[in-house]
Amino acid sequence: MGKFNKAGGREMPELNTSSLPDLVFAFLFFIMMVTSMREVTLKIVFRAPQATELQKLEKKSLVTFVYVGEPTTEFRGQMGTATRVQLNDAFAEISEIQDYIAQEKSSMKEDEAPYMTVSIKADKETQMGMITDIKQALREAYALKISYSAAQKVN
Repeated sequence: MGKFNKAGGREMPELNTSSLPDLVFAFLFFIMMVTSMREVTLKIVFRAPQATELQKLEKKSLVTFVYVGEPTTEFRGQMGTATRVQLNDAFAEISEIQDYIAQEKSSMKEDEAPYMTVSIKADKETQMGMITDIKQALREAYALKISYSAAQKVN
């Protein structure tokens, strides 16, 4: 029978790292493709009203936001202190909401458009008349699924 022995201590071969930069680049590219970086710069003051019965929105990709409140101090000089509507990164009039909703629906997949939710992020000091006007404009744009943003009420 043969004898097994460890003659001469073999060294562990070094790890080949020549393809490592390619892997890191591919991973970075993948992360950049799947990450959504869409952020809206608020030009209004938004203090969320408090509520007790809250639900989280399930698919954020199907949510379109309408911001309502007073302009920030930076924009009060040119816009005044009256309550304003902000759509994406620009101030808008209530009459522009229909076009905005149509544009948002057209940018979605055709089968997802009926499930679009409009979230109204209104300052807690906003008059209900303004909210009613916005809801009427959304109704005319056939955006019938509406939610209101609020903060959890602390007891």
